Amino acid sequence: MSSRAGHSLRETRSLPNLWDVAAFLLVLGVVALLAWGSREMAATFVPGKIVPSLSLDPRHLPYYALRTVIRMGAALCLSLAFTLTYGTLAAKSRRFSPILVPTLDILQSVPILGFLSVTVTGFIALFPGSLMGVEAASIFAIFTSQAWNMAFSFYQSLKTIPRDLGEAATLFGLSGWQRFWRVEAPFAVPPLVWNIMMSVSGGWFFVVASEAITVGKTAVTLPGIGSYVALAIHRQDMGAIAWALATMLAVILLYDQLFFRPLVAWAEKFRVELSQARIAPESWVLTLFARTRFLGRALSLAGALPERLTERLPRKRRPRTGEHRHRGRPAARIMDLAWNAAFAAVALWALWKLARFVSVIPFGEVLSVFGLGLATMARVAVLLILASLLWVPIGVTIGLNPRWTTRVQPVAQFLAAFPANLLFPAAVVLIVRFRLNPEIWTAPLMILGTQWYILFNVIAGASAIPNDLREAAANLGLSGWELWRRLLLPGIFPSLVTGLVTASGGTWNASIVAEVVSWGPTTLTATGLGSAIARWTEQGDYPHIVLGIAVMSMYVVCLNRFFWRRLYLLAQTRYRLD
Repeated sequence: MSSRAGHSLRETRSLPNLWDVAAFLLVLGVVALLAWGSREMAATFVPGKIVPSLSLDPRHLPYYALRTVIRMGAALCLSLAFTLTYGTLAAKSRRFSPILVPTLDILQSVPILGFLSVTVTGFIALFPGSLMGVEAASIFAIFTSQAWNMAFSFYQSLKTIPRDLGEAATLFGLSGWQRFWRVEAPFAVPPLVWNIMMSVSGGWFFVVASEAITVGKTAVTLPGIGSYVALAIHRQDMGAIAWALATMLAVILLYDQLFFRPLVAWAEKFRVELSQARIAPESWVLTLFARTRFLGRALSLAGALPERLTERLPRKRRPRTGEHRHRGRPAARIMDLAWNAAFAAVALWALWKLARFVSVIPFGEVLSVFGLGLATMARVAVLLILASLLWVPIGVTIGLNPRWTTRVQPVAQFLAAFPANLLFPAAVVLIVRFRLNPEIWTAPLMILGTQWYILFNVIAGASAIPNDLREAAANLGLSGWELWRRLLLPGIFPSLVTGLVTASGGTWNASIVAEVVSWGPTTLTATGLGSAIARWTEQGDYPHIVLGIAVMSMYVVCLNRFFWRRLYLLAQTRYRLD
């Protein structure tokens, strides 16, 4: 009798409950909405045609917002896959790391207009007669505004894993695959989640350029909030711009509740600390799925699948005492020399092709392009210093207070997602009204959309400081500058460096749209490499575009190599949670 009762009880527990119904309806509604929004993405496309004709009627904004969210979601999935593969190889591969890290520096410095100028025609040719080619180009453009920040964050986390975690993985004989999924990836989750939020929010900054594409004679406009904003700016319709901002705020609040708030609460379990935090982030979506029976069990089985797969893998054999590890070193050195020689040959070939392509430009103009780069670099350096002085104290204050983090999170996402080019008209009016110098007063526009990289990374770094270290500092009576010097600055230093590196690359990138601002017939231009690349892109002057992008990449790579990389090494060797 008791056996039947126990069997009946297990059957009852496995049956769906009301929470299952609510969760199923939520998931079904999201899937149906995405399917409805993507139905026109493969429509017929004729080059040169505006597809479809946009309207500034606010009734169309929900559909436009859905199309933009679908593109950003697809770009985020690609960015996450890129981050897990590229960031891991850059951090762990001895042969690939010297190539991948500088390449990532170059990629984050290439302006989004530079990617669009060389990829739009290719994607259109890849999907002939279909709008999917233009959609793919737009998604790829948004991907380029998201992926580099996430990859840098993951790379930095893998390089600063506490030594005790690495020693424990070695002691238990974990294989490379097991070590990655059980130790390294979990450790990298909290800062990666914050950088995902920053990447999505930062993607809004370039959504106008990615949906209203103009490269030479190719002009394509896709339905979305970005193209809606571009049309509103072109027609000087402030009412339409206000409707677009209201829609953006609603969309950000919605995906914060449905996606980011559950993600932050889930990432909390991967924090490395000995004592429990006082206040843990909460999410009604996680609570909903936790109370389900059928869906909760299915998600638990799916979540346990990677661990079960890694359990079947053979563990790594620990080397015996006195075992010679130098076997095979001559062969390895030969392979390294061959690898380096092949890489040098490819690099020289690429430089030769680049030189041939831009050889039509007079040498004097080439030197002037380097001079324009110096002007932009001076603006970037000053802006990064000012932004750090402002946002580091604010980010640390927010990150140390979980209650504030929960409240400020959606506000920070909206501010980071706010398209800074909507402020450009106001900047033009003020500069003209007060007769200000455009060379100086257009500079702050460059960092309006990229300063948030610093804030989000500082918040992530401050929230990752173990609670036991905070309690120890409080018990020792540390306060003021002494607290900052001994705990806070060392604790956030790796994340701050990541934020500065990505903000630096993003500010260089933003110079394309910030050094040339217009409102109606009035256009203000600041001397710099960004304004030059914007002018050449509009003219379709590909040799000058390639030269400008190459010079910008050269500046960014040199700065990263000789300045930021040293700070990375300092973060990896001195400021670790060991």
